[in-house]
Amino acid sequence: MSTPIPLPPIRLLLADDHPVVRAGLRAVLDTEADFAVVAEAATAERAVELAASEAVDVVLMDLQFGPEGMHGSEATASITALPDAPRVLVLTTYDTDADILAAVEAGAAGYLLKDAPPEELSTAVRTAASGRSALAPAVAHRLMDRIRTPAAALTKRELEVLQLVGDGLSNLQISKELFLSQATVKSHLVHVYAKLGADSRTSALAAARSRRLIRG
Repeated sequence: MSTPIPLPPIRLLLADDHPVVRAGLRAVLDTEADFAVVAEAATAERAVELAASEAVDVVLMDLQFGPEGMHGSEATASITALPDAPRVLVLTTYDTDADILAAVEAGAAGYLLKDAPPEELSTAVRTAASGRSALAPAVAHRLMDRIRTPAAALTKRELEVLQLVGDGLSNLQISKELFLSQATVKSHLVHVYAKLGADSRTSALAAARSRRLIRG
């Protein structure tokens, strides 16, 4: 009887700006015989470089890499556009609609929260590596809610505008950030107010944060 040939391990790239987080992830993933952490990146830009130059199957991608530089969703879009692109599994602390939609639209194969138990993380990695989607239950629930009530759901652009309002930007600053006219920004905010039942920037932000649509 022939001995089965063992499958090669799933090659992983860890992308997170916190060394302690990367060390913790490596410690967990190294316990799985079918995983091999082959590279680490402390910036989103470096993650894109390594994904393009190293043989990687799955990238575990954080979303926030400090105040400067590329965002995790931008890096995800760059990585998924590569020839023979690795799968990207977002691993973050953020579960807002704005973050989830940006990651999914960028091509992420999965979205997991950092408080997930080790066995859930391992399952998500294998699921992503196999070509299927791996979503945390809470994330899947939020996406299903959007599908059930599309008329009341804020669009990705409306969420982007509202998040920038929450970050303290004026309409003029938002227009420059998103390459929109000020009239378009105002139009988006009118739609946001209507969907949230708000009559001001303050009440719209309060409603959005209470529903976990944007970051606080």
